[in-house]
Amino acid sequence: MRSGGRGRSRLRVGDRGLMEPPSLPKRRLLPRLHLLPLMLLALALGSAFYIIWKSWNPGAEELSPSRELRAPLVGSLPEAKLRRVVGQLDPQRLWGTFLHSLLIVRPPGSPGNLQVRKFLEATMQGLSAGWHVELDSFTASTPLGPLDFGNVVATLDPGAARHLTLACHYDSKFFPPGSAPFVGATDSAVPCALLLELVQALDPMLSKTKQQAPSVTLQLLFLDGEEALKEWGPRDSLYGSRHLAQIMESIPHSPGPTRIQAIDLFVLLDLLGAPSPLFYSHFPHTVRWFQRLRSIEKRLHRLNLLQSHPQEVMYFQPGEPPSYVEDDHIPFLQRGVPVLHLIATPFPTVWHTPADTEANLHPPTVHNLSRILAVFLAEYLGL
Repeated sequence: MRSGGRGRSRLRVGDRGLMEPPSLPKRRLLPRLHLLPLMLLALALGSAFYIIWKSWNPGAEELSPSRELRAPLVGSLPEAKLRRVVGQLDPQRLWGTFLHSLLIVRPPGSPGNLQVRKFLEATMQGLSAGWHVELDSFTASTPLGPLDFGNVVATLDPGAARHLTLACHYDSKFFPPGSAPFVGATDSAVPCALLLELVQALDPMLSKTKQQAPSVTLQLLFLDGEEALKEWGPRDSLYGSRHLAQIMESIPHSPGPTRIQAIDLFVLLDLLGAPSPLFYSHFPHTVRWFQRLRSIEKRLHRLNLLQSHPQEVMYFQPGEPPSYVEDDHIPFLQRGVPVLHLIATPFPTVWHTPADTEANLHPPTVHNLSRILAVFLAEYLGL
């Protein structure tokens, strides 16, 4: 991923739709001669604002009204069920089984990359809920020559009309031979381990829900080739997400018309595991889901279900993000998919250094995030 600190800052747009004109007293209508210049001025200002916003948000598209209206109505879990959901999580399994299996050097095309890919596939195929696991494999031109990539796509119920899609990248950044090993603990082993722990912990509940054939199902994307192999740019980054978004845009899906339009919400996890992360809402169309995560953090704190968490809200912050971040969500955002980007901003101090290792992770933060996300999934999917 790349922070906008080295690129353009992003102009924010509020969540309100078109503003209604103020109602005027019935007997105080402006003469047409005076009203026309005002209307032309308003139109010019509106057009200028839109042009500026589009230029500062290259890839952002308006959501269609149908996409906004179909967002599910979600209620909070009763306390007893919330505690049951949190109790299903196993910190030892998350760390010892999942995270340790990912903490290896794994740039695209490497033996470590293939090893991790096979581990992800085997883990998802081994769940009792019966996931449909696909491999999106392809070869792409890179600054290092042609390389093989592979995205792992796991869908709980492929026949469901809509998908709650959670994503992370599993590749580690490439460094030239002779460099210190880079295992990318926050970038992005922890996000992948979190997704695996979530579906393992919720496996019985997901299996039961799947039998009821709900209209929305869970989908996980483990993306390859997020990192630049030489220098970040539109052709040297996001290899996996660019390919997969294009593929999903072309595959029919009932009620359709395509698989990418079946995505209700695209939640991207990245740069997680360092102490005291800060998250901000990056997109106005998904602020309601960001606020939901913020509310869950508050509630878990009040119930003493978070560790090393001195304040009621410490992670999910109000206000503007410090910068615009380019990441695997971009190809989906460009196609009108609602995006919730869960990335620590500012980036962890170990970002893209050999110090991004297990030793510099903060286990209580990792486990707190697993609890917040588990409750979020249970509420969204009605588990």
